[in-house]
Amino acid sequence: MATKERTYSDAEVEERLKKELPHWYLEDGWIRRKYKTNSWKGTLMVINTIGHLSEAAWHHPDITASYAWVEVRLMNHAAKGITDKDFELAKKIEDVVHWQPGAEGGSLEGTPEDDMRFSYIKYDKPKT
Repeated sequence: MATKERTYSDAEVEERLKKELPHWYLEDGWIRRKYKTNSWKGTLMVINTIGHLSEAAWHHPDITASYAWVEVRLMNHAAKGITDKDFELAKKIEDVVHWQPGAEGGSLEGTPEDDMRFSYIKYDKPKT
């Protein structure tokens, strides 16, 4: 028989989000993040990215989408609360969706943000 996973209290979730995932928030028992995109194409790319990561992790979020945004919600249904699985998948989603190769200084340029034909996600502005 499997042991029940540890669930975090709301205060513990808020603290971890503040430290580890500042663009995520707790609401109605879910940790959530809304990604803004520039078009339906970008929305579909974000959904497919989240889908791939979730299936590979075998931990599945709820997703809501519209033309220019995607909201992902994580909560461990089996444990009936927020667990380490939710935080780990949220971090992986965050890392992949907000990856900006051009900002890393390597040979990969990244998509041009100033040309709407190619730009697909609205990256978070760095906090000052």
